[in-house]
Amino acid sequence: MADPYSTLGVSKGADEKAIKVAYRKLAKELHPDKNKDNPKASERFSEVTQAYDLLSDPKKRGQYDRGEIDENGQPRFSGNPFGGGYSQGGPAGGNFGGGGIDLGDIFDGLFGGGGGRSGGGPGPRPQQAPPKGANIAYAHLVSFTDAATLAPQRIMLGDGKTVEFKLPAGIVAGQQIRIPGKGQPGPGGYGDAMVTLKIGKHPHLVRDGDNVRIDLPISLKEAVEGGKVKVPTVDGAVMLTVPPRTNSGAVLRIKGRGFTAKTGVRGDQLVTLMIHLPTDTAELARIRDVLSDSSVRENMGV
Repeated sequence: MADPYSTLGVSKGADEKAIKVAYRKLAKELHPDKNKDNPKASERFSEVTQAYDLLSDPKKRGQYDRGEIDENGQPRFSGNPFGGGYSQGGPAGGNFGGGGIDLGDIFDGLFGGGGGRSGGGPGPRPQQAPPKGANIAYAHLVSFTDAATLAPQRIMLGDGKTVEFKLPAGIVAGQQIRIPGKGQPGPGGYGDAMVTLKIGKHPHLVRDGDNVRIDLPISLKEAVEGGKVKVPTVDGAVMLTVPPRTNSGAVLRIKGRGFTAKTGVRGDQLVTLMIHLPTDTAELARIRDVLSDSSVRENMGV
């Protein structure tokens, strides 16, 4: 690869912003998705990404500017890196400067070799995998019912494409989902999309751990006589049986209509019945004696 500054088309004194702007412009022009029939563009794209990887890292950029590493990020040695000269009488690759120093030992120390070295020479240099591109962060709002039922989700990415992903059991607000290969390009491949989940509110339901709660108004007649009432749930409305002579505040349970726990088992919906008195004055007068009956507090000693 050529000089990274030349590759990106910036001067050696360019600041971080100028380098980023130059990279984004070139990456957009040379992206493989836009140049499927142009292998040279793909090769150029890799060079541009590699140059940006070096210059966007202050430590690597400083090492390159000082001549410590080359454009590929590898250590650079010029001539004899240790000073002095080789002794004329020593064996090839043996003594250095007449001091009996083993070059093999020196290179072992530099590159992490050791007892595994054979033949007196430096051991093989470990190869580092090229870095992947940066991850891209997204935020996604999941409706209350979708979060409870783990409905499949779709999200539009920065490139305009839409991808589908699944919600995890035990979903909570602020949780992150990783979508592999949907981040920025890099020498070692694409980074990932990191999706932070938000959970919307429901007009009637609230979450309580893995359960769902609701305060359901019922009429005085329904409380006294009992009957079937319609209740909203995350899976749609269901009919619930209210027992006769039900007091306000009684809690009924609808199995399996809550959130899915990490174990895969769904919680329940807890329905708190709230007696709703009529607003009509004449109707209230007809039940006045019932409403004013203090005998309901006899067991409290008052």
